[in-house]
Amino acid sequence: MHSRIGEIIEVAAMCGVNIVCFQETWTMPFAFCTREKDPWTQFAESAEDGNTTRFCQELAKKHNMVIISPILERDELHSTLWNTAVVISNSGNVLGKSRKNHIPRIGDFNESTYYMEGNTGHTVFQTQFGRIAVNICYGRHHPLNWFMYSLNGAEIIFNPSATVGALSEPMWPIEARNAAIANHCFTCAINRVGTEHFKNEFTSGDGKKAHHDFGHFYGSSYVAAPDGSRTPGLSRTRDGLLVAEMDLNLNRQLSDKWSFKMTGRYAEYAEELANAVRHDFKPHVVKE
Repeated sequence: MHSRIGEIIEVAAMCGVNIVCFQETWTMPFAFCTREKDPWTQFAESAEDGNTTRFCQELAKKHNMVIISPILERDELHSTLWNTAVVISNSGNVLGKSRKNHIPRIGDFNESTYYMEGNTGHTVFQTQFGRIAVNICYGRHHPLNWFMYSLNGAEIIFNPSATVGALSEPMWPIEARNAAIANHCFTCAINRVGTEHFKNEFTSGDGKKAHHDFGHFYGSSYVAAPDGSRTPGLSRTRDGLLVAEMDLNLNRQLSDKWSFKMTGRYAEYAEELANAVRHDFKPHVVKE
């Protein structure tokens, strides 16, 4: 994979790309459906000085490019695994990391067998090319997750994913696009491609027959703008590089036009949400 990604980055550099983001846990099969720890946890590595991070640091510095590298992170200090995106500056330094905020528990997506919800909040990274954030995979189904990155000033929110057709394909063209509109920012929806087969059968816990694959990862990566426009998607069946030019001035122009943040009732939302998470919460429903 390092060799293949190296080739893609070389092409990206020739195209003048400033920021590149890979798919979710790009260094390994998306084996979190199997519930098997071995050999899949062997792919976990340090976000700060693992082999993949060092590899990306060299590429970032060589090509003056910000690289977002989603990996399975091994936190040696706490003996913990995380689903993490490492953000590497165009200087070659590790700018920071963003861990997956929302962990799915649906169908074959049994990821909490391996890692739990992240603890890095909604971090935004200031780069030479704009303020960026990383909303990993399942977080795209949570509007407030996109919103919090935007509230912290993100101009581009990347959504590295690994999702299959039977589960989410009808939703895929809509969610990141809606998020771009609602949050006055650019969004980048990134998905892996292909069908990955595993030696041992596994089930979804739904009574259906055991199987050897997750389903088809349908690719179709795209970029959406705050005015509702979007690029064509990449292939459903082949990997590729999508290059898009973004005018970040459009964020402010659309914000001035629609004023979603100015007209949002955040103090009221915050008060009601604070009540909603209490154990004695009662919905405000008027009945005859």
